Amino acid sequence: MARNHLLSLAAGLLALAAPTVAHGQTADYDAEIRGLMANPAVRRALDHVEATDARTMEDLVTLTEIPAPPFMEEERGRAFLGMLREIGVDTSWVDEVGNVIGVRRGSGSGRTIVFAGHLDTVFPEGTDVRVQVKGDTLAAPGIADDTRGLATLLAVLRAMNESNLRTDADIWFVGNVGEEGLGDLRGVKHLFRPGIPHADAFISVDGTGAQGITHEGLGSHRYRITFKGPGGHSWGAFGLANPAHALGRAIRHFQDGADPYTRNAPRRTSYNVGVLGGGTSVNSVPFEAWMEVDMRSEGQETLAHVDSILQAAVQRALREENELLRRGEPLTVDVEMVGDRPSGTVAADHPFVQRAIAVTRAMGLEPRLGMSSTDSNVPISLGIPAITIGGGGNGQNAHSLHEFFINEDGALGVQRALLILVAQAGIANVS
Repeated sequence: MARNHLLSLAAGLLALAAPTVAHGQTADYDAEIRGLMANPAVRRALDHVEATDARTMEDLVTLTEIPAPPFMEEERGRAFLGMLREIGVDTSWVDEVGNVIGVRRGSGSGRTIVFAGHLDTVFPEGTDVRVQVKGDTLAAPGIADDTRGLATLLAVLRAMNESNLRTDADIWFVGNVGEEGLGDLRGVKHLFRPGIPHADAFISVDGTGAQGITHEGLGSHRYRITFKGPGGHSWGAFGLANPAHALGRAIRHFQDGADPYTRNAPRRTSYNVGVLGGGTSVNSVPFEAWMEVDMRSEGQETLAHVDSILQAAVQRALREENELLRRGEPLTVDVEMVGDRPSGTVAADHPFVQRAIAVTRAMGLEPRLGMSSTDSNVPISLGIPAITIGGGGNGQNAHSLHEFFINEDGALGVQRALLILVAQAGIANVS
């Protein structure tokens, strides 16, 4: 969208939009964003994003074709660090867990905004990540989730530098590790670990689109639960306590307790036994049997409650199976937490969310508030304002080998991300 059209459309929409609690829209934030978009440096930055959209697409392809499996983000991280340094940051480094950080200093207000995209993808080592171009479609695993986020960060940094747009707050441009799956948000957890100063606000660019504003974090607990015993021949060692039987009991008891609770819980809550394993042959008493369990909830208290149902079910199953043994040693059980994502909410009327809403409408788009499990969960749970937004364009089939990206109004999404960032960081220059 051309800048002149963007500005005129913004003025019309903001003048007509009626403030409603449901949409979090107020005249004060409309006026703030109108003033922001009238700033000459901001206008130059928006123009630069549109003029260099082809470069953003080049960055997207380059980074997509560097594999970044879970816990193996180093190669992509090195490339991203090199790109940050080439564009220009005041200081940069890779931290202890692999997060790539480039700092663009502000005017010295003392505030810090983290602007992040995650380096990792869900795809294992060996996955073919070469980008296939078919007409207007770019197809490759991970191209949207979240390589698009990384390309957006680079485009925003480049536009700010080339337009000499200075902010009050320091901005940390971060390619973080460990967002996906068993990565368990480890990169952002490290950024917000106890005992160190924390950023004042956090923006995650994750995926595509230009309307979503994730301001609520969906919490989750994940476990790998393993029943263990001596194991033996199904005939010769019959009478041993059986880990597989205990596992079956645990699943049944868990569902018996979790189903009625989740039907009537005060916040939406889910549970799932997703993976089962164990045993060596049909005619062997297994020496272990295990399952992986995922529980999610909109609230920390409800998540803790369904977790307690799981723990009780496991101990009951262990006790009951051991009561049946006729010989040998009793079973034991290992309960390993492999995922802990906190939940929380930034209120829709919070100034940070309000600014994001106002920016989105100024772009001629209808904002969509929502909840998800993203890197923003961590700062939100600590009371730090945080949102997750998309990087523009149309991405589909995330987490599949058929993932693709179409650059439909991709620059518009980058412009929106830039405006949300600058609205929160504050403008230091007036020309």
